[in-house]
Formats: sequence, structure tokens, C-alpha cells
Amino acid sequence: MDPELEAFAAELDSLRTTRSIPGLSVAVVRDGRVVLARGFGLADVERGIPATAETPYNIASVSKTISGVVALRLAERGVLDLDRPMSSFRGWTEFCADVMKEGPRVFFADYRCDTEPLTLRHVMSMSANGAAGQRFLYNPISFSWASRPIAEAAGRPFSTLVAEEVFAPAGMTRSARMHRNLPLRPDLAADLAPPYHTDSAGKIARSPGPGPQGDGAAGGVVSTVADLARFDLALDEGRLLSEARKAEMWRPGRSSAGAVLPYGIGWYAQEVEGRRVVWHGGWWERAYSALYLKLPDERLTLILLANSEGLWWGNPLDGAQVERSPFAAAFLRRFRSARHRSRRSSGT
Repeated sequence: MDPELEAFAAELDSLRTTRSIPGLSVAVVRDGRVVLARGFGLADVERGIPATAETPYNIASVSKTISGVVALRLAERGVLDLDRPMSSFRGWTEFCADVMKEGPRVFFADYRCDTEPLTLRHVMSMSANGAAGQRFLYNPISFSWASRPIAEAAGRPFSTLVAEEVFAPAGMTRSARMHRNLPLRPDLAADLAPPYHTDSAGKIARSPGPGPQGDGAAGGVVSTVADLARFDLALDEGRLLSEARKAEMWRPGRSSAGAVLPYGIGWYAQEVEGRRVVWHGGWWERAYSALYLKLPDERLTLILLANSEGLWWGNPLDGAQVERSPFAAAFLRRFRSARHRSRRSSGT
């Protein structure tokens, strides 16, 4: 293997150990090829099963990247209008009343869904809090509700749409959705990496699995790094979205005053040292974590899945700081496209 890749793999495994992650899987995609796909440590500690590129994990909020693609595929065909008012969809009034009254204050203290003209785009771009479209606040509960208008517009359950619009065309045969009314496919359930946490004595301990969820857009996907690499390649090759729709998905929002809102449609979007980065993290407390980081202009992608929360770095709810992740920082330091290296050497 390329010495650069071997050195990066060794650094990942060192970080895994430092952050008490039992099992970690990685895929790196460069210039249209998967150049690294492997696992480190144990997917199942009790049974001694090693993590591999084919180990399935709950990918948590990285599911939002897939939900964004579903929405934009439907929009591309004229089935879904992202700028349609949320108030025109069934059930929005009840959802709004519930969250305004009982939703967690960290997400709903200034959620004005009863007076602001919110659209599906506002919800899926995390700009629904406060005055519509004027500020960014990561609100997974609000985003999760987007599955209902998407399903309503398409006339099919959201999980069915994910399977039809993403898993099938991308060739993701080791991926599935699950929710309280949809058990995980048996073959994936048998291989799923169980979740772990570090106990008060500093030892790795088994965690209960995440609680049952509805068929929401914010999570609910089990996948492997190999399958997410197939998703990544399908995006790059234009098999899922046109270039115009990908640009829309990865374009950060802007307030009316010109402030950058660091989220597109289901993806964070920011610049790190002049490099355009689109990404999403995933975090289930004391259970799972994930990172999907993509540099579209450089044809570089990093995908990481773990069976503990050790990948998570505490990104703030009101910002995008992927560079604070030690795993992302290692990748960004070690990998640059030939074009980006030449720009840096010329001082541009």
C-alpha cells in the first residue's frame, strides 16, 4: 500500500486507542477510487470479532446526508418543492404546537413555527430557529420531521424512499433503515457492531442500544464504510444528483445581512484553511459515532464509523468546526489533491 495511506492508517489506530474506541472502520476515496478500506480493533468485544470495512454500524446523524439526497432527487423530478410552506403539510400544526410547548429548550426556545413562514428548505438547512432563514442552529428534532412532508409529496414511506432513491442506485447492499415499526434487516442485525462506552473505572463496557425512533430524516440508517464509499462514488459520478443539485445541496446558506450559515441541505459546508469541505458527524451518546468528510474540489473523502462515541468532538450547535476533530485534522493535514498542493506551493 501507498506509504502515505499506511501512515494515515497507523495514525487512525493510534487515535482510536487514545480515545478508547473498541472498533473503528475507515474508507478513503481519492480520484474516483477507494484507496483505503479497513477496520481497527473489535466490532464485538465479547465475541472477539474484528472491525472491518464491511462491519455495519448505526451511522446516527450521518443519515442526514442521505436524506438530503432523497429530497433533492425528488425535487429534481418535480415531485417535491423545498420552498413549499411547512404549514401546507399534514400534521405540521400539531408538531409545531408540541415542540413549542414541550420541545427541549436547547432546540426550541426561539423556534417560531407558529408565526414564521417556515419552508421545508428552512427545516432541512437548519435555519428554522429564530427568524426564518436568518441564522443557523443545528436542530435534529426539527430536521427529523422533514421525513413526513417528503413522504407525503412522494406518496410512499420515507424508509422506502431511501431504499429506492439512494440504496438501490448506489449499490448499497449492506445498508438499511430501521425504526420502531421497521426492524433492522436480519443479516445486518446479526453483524451489527454493538455499542460501548467507557465506565467510571475507565474500562470498556457494553451500552444499551439507542432507543426506538420514528421514521425520521435525522437518523435511522445502518451502514458500512464500504457502502458509504459506494454512496460517495455514486454522488461523484452523477448517478444520484445532477451537478446543479449537488451544488445546491452543498451550498451554505446566507442570511439577508450576508452572514454565512454553514449548512446546505443535510450537509455542513465550511472552509478550512481555504479548502471547501462538506461533512457530517454522527453521535449517539455512549453508543456510536461517525464522520463523513468530503472535499468535492479535490476528489477526496474520509468516512469513519465507530462503536462508541469516541469520534465525536463536541461540534457547537451554532457553528461548523470539523477541524477540531483530531481524525479530520489528521486527514486534512496528510491528504491534499495535486491541484491543491500546487496552489499552496505557488502561494495562491
